[in-house]
Amino acid sequence: RHSSWHHLKTHESMSASATMNARACPALGARRTNAVRGAGRKVVTATSRRVAAVTSAEYKVAVLGAAGGIGQSLSLLLKMNPLITELSLYDLRGTAGVAADLSHTNTGCTVTGYEGPENLAAALTGCDLVVIPAGVPRKPGMTRDDLFSINAGIVRDLCVAVAENCPDALVNIISNPVNSTVPIAAEVFKQKGTYDPRKVFGVSTLDVVRSNTFVAEAKGLDVNDVDVPVVGGHAGITILPLLSQSYPACEFTADEIEKLTVRIQNAGTEVVEAKAGAGSATLSMAYAAARMAEACLRGLSGEPDVYECTYVASTVTDLPFFATKVRLGPSGAEEVLPVGDITDYEKGWLEKLIPELKASIDKGVAFANE
Repeated sequence: RHSSWHHLKTHESMSASATMNARACPALGARRTNAVRGAGRKVVTATSRRVAAVTSAEYKVAVLGAAGGIGQSLSLLLKMNPLITELSLYDLRGTAGVAADLSHTNTGCTVTGYEGPENLAAALTGCDLVVIPAGVPRKPGMTRDDLFSINAGIVRDLCVAVAENCPDALVNIISNPVNSTVPIAAEVFKQKGTYDPRKVFGVSTLDVVRSNTFVAEAKGLDVNDVDVPVVGGHAGITILPLLSQSYPACEFTADEIEKLTVRIQNAGTEVVEAKAGAGSATLSMAYAAARMAEACLRGLSGEPDVYECTYVASTVTDLPFFATKVRLGPSGAEEVLPVGDITDYEKGWLEKLIPELKASIDKGVAFANE
């Protein structure tokens, strides 16, 4: 039953060798304290983490879009999470079946299905965390931005309901294009008078999950020990893996860096093409979303030193939203860490991604204010 999605450990419990490696390889925000520098370094095993965590925490979580490709797998993974006691599954149709199916699994979490807009308020009431994978997936030849015309309106309408029924909940947005849908959510919450920038997250965790996997494969490392910060946004060239900050410290040739960076940026398309029209990345996205949801709940519970890279309101760059490593706590995003020291190669990508990410943010803000 216990899950282990994340690569998080307190500095105090790091081994001496891990600490030395952390010093040798600057983390995101390298000029900060050792406690921050050690964050996100090493996986805590399920058993040790459960001892450290506040295991009595009981949270209600809603999945909006729960009958879809991501939603069903995500709901199963969340049903297995011992921090969640109540799972609320919403979609336009199909959630009665998903909820009935999941309710037969022997975990200590109740599941309720809600169908149709008339039941959305009931689905959201009392939620601590709302996860939004609703919308249409990519097909071959489509970019994430091609989804904007449909998914922008879906996210806007769902966020209106969140503001009206659980205004204090943390919100994890998966619906693409995330670079635009997070600004849309923020604008909706501003209009409703409920906006708290610490509570709105774009789920870019899949970029970290992919980076960790690809680096581990390339270097013959245990994937459970690998942590690669990914900054920027969550689409194409706005995805910037900071391979120079990889843990453990790795030597990459210029060719390896180029190939890994481009593969990580295009990994979603890799899956879309492999599925040949049958959908996009649903299983890996659900896995990454479950990891992010758990990190948010662990932060809410008061567990210290919980870090994830996520796309949030930020002053790290001149852009109003940007993904970097974030410390999660009882208020949501308690601290947004800086990019830290990066190479000239990474600076080149950063300069290229800024105007593209700005255009996506501006598009979302304009839509929400039409």
